[in-house]
Amino acid sequence: MCGHRRPRPEDRALNTPFAETLSVVLLVAVLAWAVVRPFGWPEAALAVPAACVAVATGAISLGHARAEAQQLGPVVGFLAAVLVLAHFCDVEGLFQACGAWMARRAGGRPVRLLTAVFALASAITAVLSLDATIVLLTPVVFATAARTGVRPKPHVYACTHLSNTASLLLPVSNLTNLLAFAASGLSFTRFAALMALPWLVAITAEYVVFRRFFARDLAASAPAPDTGEAPDFPVFALVTVGCTLAGFVVTSTFGVEPAWAALAGALVLAGRALVRRRATPLTVVRAAAPAFLAFVLALGIVVRAVVDNGLADALGHLLPRGTALPALLGVAALAAVLANLINNLPAVLVLLPLTAPAGPGAVLAVLLGVNIGPNLTYAGSLATLLWRRIVHQHEHGVDLKEFTRLGLLAVPAALVPAVVALWGSLQVL
Repeated sequence: MCGHRRPRPEDRALNTPFAETLSVVLLVAVLAWAVVRPFGWPEAALAVPAACVAVATGAISLGHARAEAQQLGPVVGFLAAVLVLAHFCDVEGLFQACGAWMARRAGGRPVRLLTAVFALASAITAVLSLDATIVLLTPVVFATAARTGVRPKPHVYACTHLSNTASLLLPVSNLTNLLAFAASGLSFTRFAALMALPWLVAITAEYVVFRRFFARDLAASAPAPDTGEAPDFPVFALVTVGCTLAGFVVTSTFGVEPAWAALAGALVLAGRALVRRRATPLTVVRAAAPAFLAFVLALGIVVRAVVDNGLADALGHLLPRGTALPALLGVAALAAVLANLINNLPAVLVLLPLTAPAGPGAVLAVLLGVNIGPNLTYAGSLATLLWRRIVHQHEHGVDLKEFTRLGLLAVPAALVPAVVALWGSLQVL
């Protein structure tokens, strides 16, 4: 018929029980590998072969795999630039200066240190992405707690919770945000405006829960703090980050991909480090985490295979319709549950195509669920898994029951009012 083309063989998936089973097995294997990381191998070591198997067997068509890679390509490029930017902020001494500021601000008082950690972790997560909070701030918090003589547990736990919860504000704060930003059709500034109130509400709720949950640790006396000499403030790094944020707004206003602003900021800091011989070209490449970027692309293809083979239909029957408050609450709750079952990155890849037709409100409700929900379990987000490894490297135990009890209190306390705040923002803005 006129206007319709015959489907090409490479565009057709198997769509059989074998394809359904294979795609689910591949996804479970990829996620399990990412959690365990045997022999210290990167997540991509299994994810890339799994994606190749999915395509080779027809569990996902070549056309769909190519389309998924093209859709994720700009997002992955943006992520690489932000990772480089965060790494060279650390090289400039930004996080060392943050540690010194926290020590002076706390003055040996655990509650004041917790407040300082919440403020810094929220800002760093929002501006430099959650990876910076996990990889760069968490070790600084350990060192600051030891220097000031306070118990580290509440402050270290705050790093992982805020790496998820505080990543709601900007499209650059989290890989899930980048995906949702692309699907929402919003500008950079409008995205930030709609998420500002939910971000503040969720962080405030987390703070209240932490104050009550860790009351005994926060009441423990501390010896006189050893704050040491304050390092020089990294003005150049802060100015570069500020200009990069301004670039996000400008590029979004003129319809240019914000990734160009992120690339410019990354090149400025990386170039400065290269000129001063504080880095090599190989250092810059490693800072972009190419293995993790390959993992994101491969995971997207494996998840698309699961979606093509029945998951989209199943979730389509469960998703509430519309953007009324009950519907947004239902979408966020389903996203939170799915994030804890299959990890938040696959969850957002699955849910965005189903919610995008309903408009930006439903997309942002998904984002609330997949960013706040992972605080319930270790497997909820890759950031939490990485945090657990860093904590163990510092010989600090993490009790599964305690982590889960904290999550059971914090997740609903933050998620429900954040969704209400999103609904209110949608009504006003």
